[in-house]
Formats: sequence, structure tokens, C-alpha cells
Amino acid sequence: MQMLNLNILRFFFNKCLLLLLLLSVAVLSCFRPATAAQLPAYELDALSEIASQLGKKDWNFSLNPCDGNSNWSTPKITEMPLYVNNVSCNCSYPNGECHVVNITLRGQDLAGVLPPSLVKLPYLKMIDLTRNYLSGDIPPQWASTKLEILSISMNQFSGPIPKFFGNITTLEYLGFEGNLFSGTVPPELGKLVNLEHLILNSNNLTGELPPTLANLTNLKELRISSNNFTGKIPSFIQNWKQLQYLEIQASGFEGPIPSSISALNDLIELRISDLTGEGSKFPPIRNMKSLDKLMLRSCNISGPIPTYLADMTELRFLDLSFNKLEGQIPNLDSLTNVEAMCLTGNLLNGNIPDGIKSRESRSQIDLSYNNFSEQSAPPACRDSLNLFRSFSGGKNLELGGCLKSYPCSKDRYSLHINCGGPETTIGNIVYQGDEYEGGAAKFHPMSDNWGFSSTGHFWDHVISMNDYMARNVSVLRMNNSGLYTRARLSPLSLTYYGRCLANGNYTAKLHFAEIIFRSNRSFYSLGRRIFDVYIQDKLELKDFDIEHAARGVDKTIVKELKAVVRNKTLEIRFYWAGKGTTALPSRGTYGPLISAISVESDFKPPSHGNKKTLIGALGLLLILIFTVLGIIWWKCYFKGKSPIEELRGLDLQTGFFTLRQIKAATNNFDAANKLGEGGFGSVYKGTLLDGTIIAVKQLSSKSKQGNREFVNEIGMISGLQHPNLVRLYGCCIEANQLLLVYEYMENNSLARALFGREEFQLKLDWPTRQRICVGIARGLAFLHEESALKIVHRDIKTNNILLDRDLNPKISDFGLAKLDEEENTHISTRVAGTRGYMAPEYALWGYLTYKADVYSFGVVALEIVAGKNNMKYRPNEDYFSLLDWAFFLQHKGNLMELVDPKLESDFNKEEILRMIKIALLCTNPSPALRPTMSAVVNMLEGRTPVQEFPLNPIIFGDEVTYEALRGQYSQMHFHRSSETETIKHSSDSTGIGSPSTSTRDLHQINPDSLM
Repeated sequence: MQMLNLNILRFFFNKCLLLLLLLSVAVLSCFRPATAAQLPAYELDALSEIASQLGKKDWNFSLNPCDGNSNWSTPKITEMPLYVNNVSCNCSYPNGECHVVNITLRGQDLAGVLPPSLVKLPYLKMIDLTRNYLSGDIPPQWASTKLEILSISMNQFSGPIPKFFGNITTLEYLGFEGNLFSGTVPPELGKLVNLEHLILNSNNLTGELPPTLANLTNLKELRISSNNFTGKIPSFIQNWKQLQYLEIQASGFEGPIPSSISALNDLIELRISDLTGEGSKFPPIRNMKSLDKLMLRSCNISGPIPTYLADMTELRFLDLSFNKLEGQIPNLDSLTNVEAMCLTGNLLNGNIPDGIKSRESRSQIDLSYNNFSEQSAPPACRDSLNLFRSFSGGKNLELGGCLKSYPCSKDRYSLHINCGGPETTIGNIVYQGDEYEGGAAKFHPMSDNWGFSSTGHFWDHVISMNDYMARNVSVLRMNNSGLYTRARLSPLSLTYYGRCLANGNYTAKLHFAEIIFRSNRSFYSLGRRIFDVYIQDKLELKDFDIEHAARGVDKTIVKELKAVVRNKTLEIRFYWAGKGTTALPSRGTYGPLISAISVESDFKPPSHGNKKTLIGALGLLLILIFTVLGIIWWKCYFKGKSPIEELRGLDLQTGFFTLRQIKAATNNFDAANKLGEGGFGSVYKGTLLDGTIIAVKQLSSKSKQGNREFVNEIGMISGLQHPNLVRLYGCCIEANQLLLVYEYMENNSLARALFGREEFQLKLDWPTRQRICVGIARGLAFLHEESALKIVHRDIKTNNILLDRDLNPKISDFGLAKLDEEENTHISTRVAGTRGYMAPEYALWGYLTYKADVYSFGVVALEIVAGKNNMKYRPNEDYFSLLDWAFFLQHKGNLMELVDPKLESDFNKEEILRMIKIALLCTNPSPALRPTMSAVVNMLEGRTPVQEFPLNPIIFGDEVTYEALRGQYSQMHFHRSSETETIKHSSDSTGIGSPSTSTRDLHQINPDSLM
């Protein structure tokens, strides 16, 4: 079992040793037969309840838990393993009574909930449930326990940290690492005056640290990395004078590092990274003479490296990378214990110190990306000294000894690398092998035209060279699996560079597959790998998550990015900015992972020789002539073509299915497989021969939306990939059949789950509803702001939100979607959508922007909170819809009356009110006052406050009704209709954004699209 670091190991060891001593005293002082050392019946019953609640099925209750039986406890161990099954008793109580004092169930893949019955073990001091698959809420009953050690790290708990933890004042160790906790750190934790260890790494916590934490004067360890905190690192850290371990990596805090950190003279480990905002000079840490590990990475620190670092003779790991440090490296020869020193990505200059060049190879030193004098380059290359781009101007990639510059004998136009794997041939392309071991400071030219640079070591982990190469742990079934069997890893920064490439435009295809995490119900599935990708020093992918992008583990995702090669050099860099988990499935699992790289020029190599040039010129002229003739012919020939023929000409990023395949999958469209009716016709469930379950949308011959919307849907969604958009597998165009093949969504639509027939409704608790709402918002933010094609969906409603097996929401039905090009302020178009979800400016004027989707989202969010259909809910004859009722309740200051009674009282009131206010903000009659969807995501997740606007006087006058409001809009529409309208044009053959006249009234809304 791996722990955060050695001090935690000692902490648990001391506690266990104390328990063993108590047991030994009991045995020596009062020897009794084994049968006398029994648990009270009520504790045995409590253990049975705990096992049931946790999902622990292998305890044998016919045996005595206090006998050290292997059924209840793993054999004695000499080091802390990943998997532990221990129940420990203390039998030193009067009358030979035993009581359970410790339950440790690590790595058991328990999939239950935290047991409320824990309170029935009054002598329990320690509960450790690290690395399981537990979920749900933390029982409020735990507030009355006398626990000293509590760890629920590496599970899947979410929601806010309960305030009642402040009542367990006996706590000395509190571990929440690697979960999904959100909200702020409760001020009540400041009551835990005995707390020595607080571990909050890898969650979604927000806000500032509460000042009450200054009361934790016994604190020895604080780890709060990979969260979304705001503000600055608090100056009250000076109160934690006993602190030995401080870790604040990618926490969300802004710089600079406070000067009050100078009070922490007992620190053994200091790790701060990825601060945003204001920079500063080197922080005052002169008196931290006991430091073993020092990381001040990417903290915007400027100025020279202080000479007093040479006095920190206990240092083994030093990381000052990616700052703005300048000047020469001071004499650090006294740091003889250093195992890894990382100074990469600074402005250091002058000569490389002789002491560094002559160090033993066991010291990994990375000086890449600096400005040292070329004259100070070592005469011979050392494998543990990385000097990639470390010399003046960064012009020369390879200098000194084995890093000699090779002249380019000819220009190259492609580069193909099987990262971490052997040479592999895929089709006609040979991917060169890349099996050289990595390391904390490795620069290795694999050939005269490419190589890689690897920077950083895995903290909290016994380092081996195998850590820098990933090997799949299951059978890979994807195409071209040879590219994904292995992959290259890095704990910080990994650069692949290509030389001798002809200058010009290139396309780089980056192949990814997550081959370490699993998709089963175990803690192996809970990891989150997040990193950034740069091409030619330009950030191309921010917070990239392979598993999410590929929609699962052992699945491929290829990112196609553009690059411009200048100076015949191309660099692709993968960088870990401290986010995600670092201990799942085992500690040291994080950082960038890349399976293969393919780079091709966007231009053809030049021809050589006069004859070839002449032939090429003539050929180009002929091509030009035939192209012009072809365009003329195409315009005439395709003028009368059907949408089916148009569809065949599309360059789709999906597959084509045969009608025979679809009929076999759906059992010839058997009525038993029918899932429901869509805008085009029926939807069927099917199973392909490889076992993949699909949903088939069949265009009805009676559909009034017709072929145009079918073509539109494929054209829109074929190139879109996002976790919250339904995935299109392909289509079928055969025998006058138009069929779309989608991924199958096990839980049908959100509308059916919320307010469908009673037998179809799902019990959606509040965390699930909130997660669904955030997922919809993320999907819309992608369509509006992040996708290469900016898209307005036009028909966001609960019927078009599908839910997968895990109740993750996915937006579907893109038949009415429109492209939203940035140069257009709006799209004037035929009104089409669903009554009750359309924005007023669109329904009445035909004025369409992405803010129409924002309005529809607001209605959906209200329906999620209330569990009621907007158009079908009328509390009385004075209110015509759920939205109308919500505006009235907002005016009366009683928004909680909207909450679905099925939620009872099991929800967070603050989160409920936030979502309702966001929904009302999104449905503001004025599109200008509605937020963007990215702003909505931030507000829903609590990262930014909800915008406040005054109540609309049009709506809340003394005698105002819906008819009056509608009349005012009609009057506005009357004036608008006389103006010249801007019509959006597009040459897209799918008909997306084709010219049309704005509709003048609601009667032209397609009736097939209405609920």
C-alpha cells in the first residue's frame, strides 16, 4: 500500500505499534483462553451492518475478528501495500472484553456507501477506506464518533465537504484525496485543533481557504493540490509553525508566494506550482535547512537563484523549472545528496558550472530551454544531463559530444513515430521505433532527423526507468493496435522534435489511447489524466483528457493539428500542469501519455529537372482547365440532385452501413426493438455483429422535416466529438432508406426520466440532476465556443437530452442546427423548434443567435429542478407555464417552492437556488442580458458568482399577464418586420445555413417539432 510520503507511513506505523503494545500488555497481564477474548454482540452486529453497507462480502462471522484470522486480516506485512483487509481489536479492557479500534480496507474495490453503522463501534479510532469504489454521502452520524484517523481517499465521493467534520475534534489525520468534492472548505474544520494531517488533493474544491484554518497550529502536513481555489495563498500559513509537508500544486491560487512562508522553518518538503497572476522574486526560504524536497515550479519567479540554496545540504530533489529565473547558476557543489535537479524553462545564462558537468551520473540534471554560453557545453554528453535547447538563442538543438549537429542532407516531408514502441507498419506508413528508456533528464536523438527530450521525475514514488514507458494491461481490440500497445510517459514535460523538414505547412496527427486506467467498477477506473499539448510553442490542447476525449479506456482518439515549420524544425511538447489525480491506481500515475505521432506536409515535394518542371507546369495547366470545366458541369448536373445524392458527396467523418447490416442489427426493425418516435420517424435499438449496441433513427416517408434535415444532422454532428454530445457512428443510404446510426443511450431521454410515464421515470437525486445540468451546459459551450464549427442547436429540450448508462447527459437531434459564423451578428431563418423552449426574439422575429440556445437551456434547467414539464405545468389558471410560475416566485422571493417534491429534503439549498437563478438569468427576455454557456458552466460549478439583474418590470407589473407580455413582443415585432433583414448565405451542399426568409408569425413553426 503506497502512502503520500514517508511521514504518513510513520504516522500509521506508530498508531499500529501502539495498538500492538496495548494488546501485548493485555495478554501478559491477564492471560485468558481465546474463547474469552470476544467482541460484544452489539459490535459484531455492527460489523455485519458495516459489511453490508460497504459491500464487503468475504468476512466470515463464524470466526472471531479479534483472533487475527486471515479472513478478517491480511498476514503481517513489512511494508505498506496497496491492498489491506484489517480489523484490529484492543482486548486490554476489564473483564477481558475486546473492542474494535481499527478498520482498514484498502484496495478492496468496495462499491457500496459509507456505513452509518460505524457509530455503533464506540471504541473505533481508525477507519481507512482508501482506494475503493465507494460513493454517496458521508453519513452525518459520523459526527458523534471519536475517530483519530479517517481516510476515504481515492473513491468517487462528490458534493461539499460536510461541516459536521468540525465536531470530530479527536481527528489527527483527515484524508479526502482523489475524489470529486466540490464547494468551499468548511470553516468548521478550524475546530480540529488536534489535526496533524489534512489531505485534500485532486478534488474540485473552490473559493478561498477559510481563516479559521489558522487555528490548526498542530498541523504537520497540508496537501491541497489540483483544486480550483481562488485568491492568493493565505498569509496565515505562518501560524502552522510545526508544518513539515506543504503541497500546493495547481491549486488555482494566484501568486505571489507570501513572504509569511519564511516562518515555516521545520519544512521537510515544500511543493508549490502553477500559480497564476502576479509574479515575484525568489521567496524567503533561507532558514529551511531541513528541506529534503523543494519544488517552486511555474510560479512566475524572477531574478537570480539565491546562493543560500547551497546551505540546504539535505536536499535530494530540486525543481525550479518554468519560471523567469535569470543570471548564472550559483555554486551548488555542496548539494551532494541531490538525485534530481530541474532548472528547465528559465532564462539562465553564462557558463554551465563545472560542478554540474562533472557530477556523477546518478544525479539527474535538466538544464533544457535556457540561454547558456555554447562555449561551456561539455565535451562529452552525459546521459543524465539534459541540454536540449539550453544554449544562447535556442537556435542549436544539439551541441557538444554525442549531441553533435548533423547537417541536413535533404529536406524531409513527413515524420512517423511509434512512441514508446517498436517499428510498426500501418498500411503504407512505417512508424519508426521509439524504445529508448526515458528518465528525469533525458535528451536522446533517435536518428539524425528526430529525437525526444524528457523532463521531470515522479514524486512520491520509487523511481525506475520503467515509469517512463506505458504498457497496455489488457487485450487491445482497436484498429492499428500496434501503435497503442505501448506509449511514452513523462511526469512533467516531453518534447518530440523533427529536423530537416522542409519549411511550410504541416498536419500533425497525435494518436492517444488511455492504456493504464480501467473501465471496470474498481479504483483502477477512477484516475484522471490531464495535460496540455503545444506545437511550435503554441498551446493547442488545454487540459486534455484522453479518456474523456476517446469516450473510454483502450479507445483511440486522434487529434489533428496544424503546424508551420520554419528553420526546418518542428517541436511537439506535452506538458503536465499539475492537474488531475496522481495516486490512482497507484501513486505516481500522472503526466502526459502519447502513443504515436504522424506528421505530413500539406504540400507536395518539389520536382527536379527542367523536363519534370515543364511536365509539371503543363499538368497543372490541364488540371486548372479541367477543374473549371468540372465546376461548370457540377453546377449544372447537381442543380436538381436530391439530398440523398448530396449526402453521398459529403466528406463525412463517420462510417457508412449497409441496409442489410441495419436490418440484421434491429431484427428487421422489429417492433419489440422500437425505442420511440423522433422528428424524422422511429428509433430502434440494434446490436451489431461485434456486440456493439446501437440506436437507429429511421426517416419516415411522412416526415415533414424531410431529407434536408437528415442531411443537415449528418453534416453537423459527423465532425463533432464531446463527452456531452451523442456520438454518430454512421449512416445508411440505400433503397430510398435514410438511417442514422448512433451510440445507444441506456436511459433514454431526460424528459422520460423526469416526467414520463410513471414506470419510465428514474429516481434522480440532486447530485445527479446537478451533474446532468452541468453536462448539458458543457455540451452547449462546446458547440457555441469550442468547436471548430460554431453551431446553434435551435432545439434544446429535455426530449433531446439523452442519458447513458451512468446518467451522463448527451445532446442529440441536430436536424435543426445552424452554423454560426463569427462574422455574422445573427442568423435570420425560418423559425423551427419546440414551443415552450424557443427564445422570444427567435419565435417572434426569426432573430437567431446562440443566445436562443441559452434561453432553451434555462427552461431545461428549471425542469430539472422542478421535475415538471414547462408547457404542461399550470399551478392555476393565472399561470401558463413553469417558467411563468418561476418568474412569479422570484418576484415573491419564494424560489424554493419550485423544487421537485420527489427530492424531499435531500439536497443542497445553496446549489438549488444557484441553479434556479442561473435558469432565470438564461431566460431573460433580452438576449443581451443572457450569459454565454461557458459563463453558465462556471456559475453552475461555483467558480464564479451568479450575475444579478433587477426583475423585469414588464413581467412584474401589478396587472401584467402573459398576453400583455406577448402583446408587447408582437408590437416590437411589427416594427421589426418592416426593416431590411440580414439573410445568412452558405454554399454548403447540405443546406446548412441556406438562404431563407424570416418567418412572420408562429403559425409557420413545423407542427412535427412541437411536443
